[in-house]
Order: sequence, then C-alpha cells, then structure tokens
Amino acid sequence: PIGMLDNLRQSAMVALLSSLFFMSMGYGIGVLFDFPMVDCVVIGLSLMFSSTIISLKLLPSGMIHNSPVSEFMISILLLQDLIAMVTLLVIPTLNAGSLDIWPIITRLGYLPFIIIFSFMVERFILSKLFDVFERNKEYLFLLAIAWCLSMAELCLLLGLSSEIGAFLAGVSLASDSRVSLYLVKALEPLRDFFLVLFFFSVGASYNFGMLNSVLYPTVALLVVVIIFKPYVFRILMARVGEPIDDSWELGYRLGQGSEFSLLLARIAVANGVLGIEGTAVVQGVAIISFLVSSFWVVRRYVTPIGATEIH
Repeated sequence: PIGMLDNLRQSAMVALLSSLFFMSMGYGIGVLFDFPMVDCVVIGLSLMFSSTIISLKLLPSGMIHNSPVSEFMISILLLQDLIAMVTLLVIPTLNAGSLDIWPIITRLGYLPFIIIFSFMVERFILSKLFDVFERNKEYLFLLAIAWCLSMAELCLLLGLSSEIGAFLAGVSLASDSRVSLYLVKALEPLRDFFLVLFFFSVGASYNFGMLNSVLYPTVALLVVVIIFKPYVFRILMARVGEPIDDSWELGYRLGQGSEFSLLLARIAVANGVLGIEGTAVVQGVAIISFLVSSFWVVRRYVTPIGATEIH
C-alpha cells in the first residue's frame, strides 16, 4: 500500500505540473497570436491532456501490467481524466472575456454526491443484479450499457455533461472485477468500431480550408505538443526518480493532443465561447499530433503494430 501511495503521489505531481505548464503555454501562444481571451483559455485547457486512446492502443498487451512505464502512464491518464471532468464544467461558464464562478461552484458541488451515488448503486443494486445475471452474459452487457446511459442522462439533468456521467458509470463498473473483465472482452469489438468511426469523423469533419488562416499558431502549438511535451514529461519523471530511458519513453508515448481537446472544442462551440479560428486551431493541433506522435512511437518503441521486438 505504501508503494501504491508513493506511485500515486508521484503521478499526481507529474500530471498536475505538466497540466499547469501546458495550459500556460497554450494560453500564452493564444495571446501572442491575438486570439480573444476566452479562446486563449480554451486553447490552454485543450493542451493539458494526452490521448488515452492512442497511448493505450500503442501499448503491447505484455506491457500493460508488467511495466513501470505503463503503470505511470495509466495513472497520469486517469488523473488527466479527472482534471478533464472539472474542465468540462468550466467551459460552459466562460463568457465574453470573464469567468462566472458561481455556476462552477454549484456544479462542482454536485460531483461528490454523484460519485457517491454511482458507487452506492453499484455496490448495493448492480452487484446483486450481476449475481443474478452472471450465467447469462448478455444481460450483463445490456445492464452495463443501461447504467452508463442512465448516469449520462442524470448528469445532463443536473447541468453537468453527459460525458462526466458516462465516465463515472464506467469507473464504478470497473470496481467490480467480475464484471469489468467480462465487459472488457465483450465491448472490445464495439469499442474498436466506435474508435474507427470517431477518428474517421474527426478527420472528415475538419475544415482544412481554415488551416491557412491559423497556420502559424497551429504550428507553434504543435511544436509545444510534439517536441516540448515529451521533454517536459522526461524532466518531471526523472525528478520523481524514474530512469531516464523510461522517462523518455513515457514522454513520447504521451506526446500528442487528446480526444478531450476535440470534446472541449465541441462543447465550447455549442456554448458560444469559442470562435471559428480557435476551433480550427484546437482541432488541427489534435489531429496532426495524433498522426505524428503515432508514427514516431511505432517507429521508436514496442507497439502491437510496430516492427520493434520485445527483448
């Protein structure tokens, strides 16, 4: 337990310091290129996260549970997900250059109760239903989907985002190892289908005609994400005592934008707080960094699709 606490403490420090650094860099570059203040805030927030999908998909199955790099990566990504939950609450409250604090406080006040509610329902209701339906796996699948959709709708009714509800539902389900192991296998084809659909829709919906008008800020942010992000993670990981080679590997595996960046941009646009050029910048940085980072990691490190062998 002491080792786990030390690992969590180190991961939390790396996640928080890196998030603050990249948020500041994104905001500063937005100011440098004369974006509106709210756009600068959104750009800064979007730079804080790395892609959970790409990072985990490029981890070989043999490394997921047996590698210090993967353990730290998963811890950092989970902490970034928690930061993203708070960010999703902040975005709708931004308006015309100011930050309305009271809606944020109100919505944050719901979070502890929603978290407790989700785990209580899983512990006292869902787990008993799982016991009843354990022999019929199809019912487990349907019950898990229904629970995630119900939590998403509940959070939406409370003024939170549906993504927060789905995330909390998934975390509560993961606490039951009997169900989570089955769901990982059962949902794998569905997950892969929606991943392909997601990345296809991201590329197809991007307005490449806007790229010329936001080329310089996009390039500047890409330099930060692709070049500086691995270096910053390398420094932070070395500071908490990790080997240099592991620190570099973790940095490169986390050296891209995030699907959360695209989600933040969508929510910001829906709430009228992000302009067209700001949206093009956030989306362009995420999409291009996905491509460059994936290519680099596959060429340099062990991945399920790379040519490098595990020694």
